[in-house]
Amino acid sequence: MKTPILLLLSVILLAAGCAGDKVQVAEPVVQSLPVAALESNMETTYVDYPASIQGTVDLEIRPQVSGTLDQIYVNEGAQVQKGQPLFKINELPYREALNNAKALLHAAQAAVLNAQLEVQKLTPLVQNKVVSDFQLKSAKASFEVAQANVEQARAGVAAAQINLGYTLIKAPVNGYIGRLPKKQGSLVSPADPAALTSLSDAHEVHVYFSLGEDDFIGFNAKYPGKTVAERIKNVPGVSLVLADEQVYGQKGKIDMVDGQFDKQTGSITLRATFANAQGLLRSGNTGKIRLGLDHKDAVLVPQSATLEMQDKIFVFAMADSNKVKKTPITVMGKVGNSYLIKDGLKSGDQIVLSGLDRLQEGQVIHPEKQVAKTAEKVAKL
Repeated sequence: MKTPILLLLSVILLAAGCAGDKVQVAEPVVQSLPVAALESNMETTYVDYPASIQGTVDLEIRPQVSGTLDQIYVNEGAQVQKGQPLFKINELPYREALNNAKALLHAAQAAVLNAQLEVQKLTPLVQNKVVSDFQLKSAKASFEVAQANVEQARAGVAAAQINLGYTLIKAPVNGYIGRLPKKQGSLVSPADPAALTSLSDAHEVHVYFSLGEDDFIGFNAKYPGKTVAERIKNVPGVSLVLADEQVYGQKGKIDMVDGQFDKQTGSITLRATFANAQGLLRSGNTGKIRLGLDHKDAVLVPQSATLEMQDKIFVFAMADSNKVKKTPITVMGKVGNSYLIKDGLKSGDQIVLSGLDRLQEGQVIHPEKQVAKTAEKVAKL
């Protein structure tokens, strides 16, 4: 009797132990994570293109006559007005050349008088047949030669006056003076390889940038118009991003498209013009032209809600039974701190916004559902 009783007690204790083990097994913890539904909206993406800046007029100031540089009236970097004196070349040789030209003119004019008197003297004599007609014709020819000499001498005076005027070099336009490599006393000549200085009119600046063939095709397709000139009129103002990544305070207007593509680079040049009343921009500056592109029914996903693995981008989307699914997405651009989605997600899909490093494919979570938000609100989360 003792043996069956002991066996029965052993079975009861074993069953109790097994029941106790089942009670001690911990249930898996279900994480509570924020989840939001995506909505589609009109969004704008921006693309930056490297650009170079030039003044509306960039000139080299060169002498048109040779001589010694007597005066320099401006400093490097100075702002000058049209007609303002910049340099003075020694004028003495050119003033004497003008005096000589005037003397030649006076001599030619005197020769005209002598020839005219000869014609007047011979005319009645020929009429009275005192002298032959040949002498009168010869005198008239000499008179015409004398008149031509006067015209030549008068042109010589004008040329001498022009050369004398070239000794004072004035600013042809408003603008800013560049470097001054020549100093007072230097011998200057029109054949010098280096200019006296440069002058840049930068009350407006031209900003040149290039588009590849694909971008240019998209540019043409985006704006209405039968010709390039009509299309660029419909392009809204563009932004200029300066070298310090700050956006220039005024919008510019695209007003020129080059006539052909560069065969070496496969790109075409466009020009945008910006007002520069405060003189903040100078020729030679660099920057970037920022063009906007509107997207209808765009879906945005905050970058913080994505994972990057092996050059691919993933999100955790909600599936059935509160399970998460690791979903690859294709990005077509950025808007602020968010990705603009091309493929992989659509309006109405729900994604996990944070805690992605603790998630695995197929894991069940407790979604802290947000009210359906616009893409802009989601991007701020």
